[in-house]
Amino acid sequence: MLMDKPHQCIFNFDAVHGHGFSTLSSTTKKGSLTMIQGLKRQLRSVIEWKNPPTDALMMQWTENGDEIKNASKLIVGPGQGCIFVYEGKVQSVIDEECMIELDTANIPFWTTIKKFMQLFESEHKVGIYFYRKSKVLDQKWGTPSPIKYDDPKYQFPVGLKAFGNYSYCIYDPKAFFVSVVGSHQAFNAHDFRAVMSARIIHPIADYLAENQYSYAEIDSKREEIARGISIKLSIAFRKLGFDITDFRIEGTDFDEDTQQRINRIADLTTEAHAAKAVGMNYADMQKLEAMRDAAQNEGGGAGMGMGLGAGIGLGQAMSQSLTEVPSADGTAGNDPMAKLTQLKKMFEAELITEQEYADKKQHILETL
Repeated sequence: MLMDKPHQCIFNFDAVHGHGFSTLSSTTKKGSLTMIQGLKRQLRSVIEWKNPPTDALMMQWTENGDEIKNASKLIVGPGQGCIFVYEGKVQSVIDEECMIELDTANIPFWTTIKKFMQLFESEHKVGIYFYRKSKVLDQKWGTPSPIKYDDPKYQFPVGLKAFGNYSYCIYDPKAFFVSVVGSHQAFNAHDFRAVMSARIIHPIADYLAENQYSYAEIDSKREEIARGISIKLSIAFRKLGFDITDFRIEGTDFDEDTQQRINRIADLTTEAHAAKAVGMNYADMQKLEAMRDAAQNEGGGAGMGMGLGAGIGLGQAMSQSLTEVPSADGTAGNDPMAKLTQLKKMFEAELITEQEYADKKQHILETL
């Protein structure tokens, strides 16, 4: 009579606990989850963060007090640190690469843990966490909404959008755990980007307001602005345990309302330069344009009457403008060459039509 074969149990010490930690794994056809967990606690005696996820910043190794008490070895790999938490407070930190036999070790990190674990009871909350010390490079940032501030030169509200990149690292693991991680078992780079996005608006707005940058200066002084914002961000994020470095502004843009105001300023500036080029002030040029538009109005009988009156006014304004051309000695004169020169400039600046230019030119020539 054949006996039943005992069921087989295969253990893999590198994969059971997940999260990249070195521990015990079991695949079995039969067995109890409770038994497996008990074996895990008994066999996992090396405190080590093995093969951590690439985006992990801090991760809990265990919250099981028996595992901590029974550990025989501590391994802290390159670019890693380790903290011990007791009742929600960071009691000990080790931030140097090491491999320590805990049975004989006499280092502050482990002696502190042993002191607390002597008083450990099941209702106490304990934990060992590993964290990433190495710098996280070339992270993207962008303003989730336009940054609002008043332009100091043109006195209108500006809505600025910006984007760029930065690097960061964990600067103070105690502050990071208390202010950011808290009761979470893990915190990664994606989580940090959400924190950055929520907190970046105010430092940028404060810096722009304090330093009185006009919209026209933003692009030309991007490096200077980035350095100033980086200081403000570093102050804010160091309180959370992070250090922000290599903060850069790669590009900027304005919201639609601001862009309309900028375009209007550009148009007015161009018109003012055109008026100056033909020897007129901006107010006179605006009058000429208004009368020319009215003179060209052909909508209905009333419009024709208004257009006729405006046409007469336009001719009078042109005559007055041309008779006020300064002479070579600085006094007003009637030099026909100066009048013709000014008339040509007005035509080239599209302040008068081709017909108006021809009629007035003929009038000047008839006075010779």
